[in-house]
Amino acid sequence: MKITRISAYQIDLPLHEGSYKWADGKSVEVFDSTVVAIETDAGITGHGEVCPLGPAYLPAYANGARTGIRELAPKLIGLDPRDLGTINRVMDQAMRGHPYVKSPLDIACWDILGQATGLPVVTLLGGRCGEDVLLYRAISQDTPEAMAANVAGYRAEGYTKFQLKVGGDADTDIARIHAVSKKLLPGDVLIADANTGWLMHEAARVVEGVRDVDVYIEQPCPSYEECLAIRRRTPKPFILDEVIDGLPAVLRGASDLAMDVINLKISKVGGLTRARQIRDLCLSLGIAMTIEDTWGGDITTAAIAHLAHSTPADFLFSATDFNSYVTVSLAEGAPQRQHGRMSASPAPGLGVLPRMEVLGAPVFSVG
Repeated sequence: MKITRISAYQIDLPLHEGSYKWADGKSVEVFDSTVVAIETDAGITGHGEVCPLGPAYLPAYANGARTGIRELAPKLIGLDPRDLGTINRVMDQAMRGHPYVKSPLDIACWDILGQATGLPVVTLLGGRCGEDVLLYRAISQDTPEAMAANVAGYRAEGYTKFQLKVGGDADTDIARIHAVSKKLLPGDVLIADANTGWLMHEAARVVEGVRDVDVYIEQPCPSYEECLAIRRRTPKPFILDEVIDGLPAVLRGASDLAMDVINLKISKVGGLTRARQIRDLCLSLGIAMTIEDTWGGDITTAAIAHLAHSTPADFLFSATDFNSYVTVSLAEGAPQRQHGRMSASPAPGLGVLPRMEVLGAPVFSVG
């Protein structure tokens, strides 16, 4: 089997709630997503998706994704998409870094491998663990009262894990955490996610100001060293996200006892191939994971579901269903939230079929 053509599509993903706000006043109203289609001489087409959280979150942006895909695509024409190790080595040789560019190409090759073998990607990634996976709900940054008021509605949708977007003024963030904690029921889980937004003195004030609250602290500061310093000042369970960008970061964090949980974002590490490596390392090290991505629609949600559903439940802290946040459905067959949970499709590959009437004409095709 050989790759014969690679096409990229651009699609806007507006939000049900109008905007998504997080640390340092960052916000997005419409997400710019890229869908990749890889065609083969066997008549099988695989799909992947990448959607950066705007240009100011990670070193990634939507136009950069498409430019990078156009650069890499000619190097992949003629290769066997089922040879995932070769595909990733060729991409790494052709382009240093830029894992978010490589991610949708890698995901599309996993989709092809699943279709070619007649197996769902969840089986190829290790096998289905349990009936479904637990989801979390991010609560966009707002006033303490507004964020607390959102909890009841999200709980009615089945969510029991709530990730507050903090990372602003320390006093306001302390109030946000206290206000939301008062709305929780037994069994609910609260995460305060600063998305690198605090300076060290602010993070120190917040962890002290919420010492009486049952809350996870997530990525308080920009650097690993700053986060580690805050970790050592608080007994709260600790999550690292933005600084977890590959196997070396996980190994360093495990050696320093820097975290209890990591957020494993598929596109941040370069696709399902690298994400599975990190997942399996965490299983060996005893580190729990939230499995997600930066953003996306149905295809991203499907990829998350397959990796999450192949992860043992005691290691899966939570997962994300991005297609619940956006107003546009770009593919059929994607997982849908049911009472705060989702499951990977049993169909071969990712189990999704893009809605071409939604995607429109490709931005470019190579091959």
